Amino acid sequence: MEHYLLLTPGPLTTSASVKQAMLRDWCTWDDDYNIEIVENIRKSLVDLATQSAGYTCTLMQGSGTASVESVLGSAISEHDKVLIVDNGAYGHRMSEICTLAGINHTVVSFSETQMPDVAEIKKHVIEDGNISHLAMVHCETTTGMLNPIKQVAQLCQELNLVFILDAMSSFGGLTFDIGELDIGFMISSANKCIQGVPGFGFIIAKHELMEQCKGNAHSLSLDLYDQWYTMQTSKGKWRFTSPTHVVRAFDQALLELQQEGGINQRAARYAENQRVLVDGMRKLGFSTLLPDEMQSPIITSFISPTSERYEFKSFYQRLKTEGFVIYPGKVSNADCFRIGNIGEVYPEDISKLLNAIEKAIYW
Repeated sequence: MEHYLLLTPGPLTTSASVKQAMLRDWCTWDDDYNIEIVENIRKSLVDLATQSAGYTCTLMQGSGTASVESVLGSAISEHDKVLIVDNGAYGHRMSEICTLAGINHTVVSFSETQMPDVAEIKKHVIEDGNISHLAMVHCETTTGMLNPIKQVAQLCQELNLVFILDAMSSFGGLTFDIGELDIGFMISSANKCIQGVPGFGFIIAKHELMEQCKGNAHSLSLDLYDQWYTMQTSKGKWRFTSPTHVVRAFDQALLELQQEGGINQRAARYAENQRVLVDGMRKLGFSTLLPDEMQSPIITSFISPTSERYEFKSFYQRLKTEGFVIYPGKVSNADCFRIGNIGEVYPEDISKLLNAIEKAIYW
């Protein structure tokens, strides 16, 4: 079936074979499913995340936000306090989670187009005196900004903070080792750069920190420790009904990541997609919202044309009829739109998109 290409930060366009993997039904209590598929996924994710020992993985039903909430609601005890770095919608969402759940937290805020200032973050931690954890988004898809993960990781090591990293739209599409960065908890989702479909997220964490989550949870279904303990001791079984078809699709997506050459090769493809996109858009007269040095290869924000004839909804519909779906802007103080570069998308697809954009703008 012909369908449009999703140029978004997830859900994203998947391969035909990932879709095909969902056509078979699985029993949630069968060893073929739990041991051969779920346990393989857990091990594979840890291997992709780090070469360091001492890490473990938990799968969690729901959206990526559910996994973020499971970590914040389970890793922060009543004696702890988390500092949230907020420079976009997803950093802000973490503070919302903490507020609603009554989790002890504080926020250091930057504008949506501002790179987090590590010196300001350090000052905030020192002046507070009670912060034990730091939570930050890696790729803030509000704009496409890539936040300074290495510098913040170094700061966490210096100040003895547990680093909670929301790597929702970066893990699998960018090269980094969470062990080398001493990250305590890393969170991502099935429907991002691994190129699966929506339905579960996953948390890769230090084993000792996962153990310390016991008894802290603010939610039954999002109890990170209980979810992990059940999988760890029952050979991959889930506490509640697992998203079997989504899990099977993800297992296939992991195989295809390996066949592509691993994260390094996928990252190179995404970077080339983004290069072709930005070069082509600039030739068409568009400007990027962010300077190149702040930009991730995951999604790019472009400033909307000032022509009176331009209106996003009609622009969106014109591109959709040509087979492409883009994203509206999410920046509060700028009129822009976003185009993703991830998923089963290649430079030749981006070139076709650019042709469609030229037709859609100069109608």
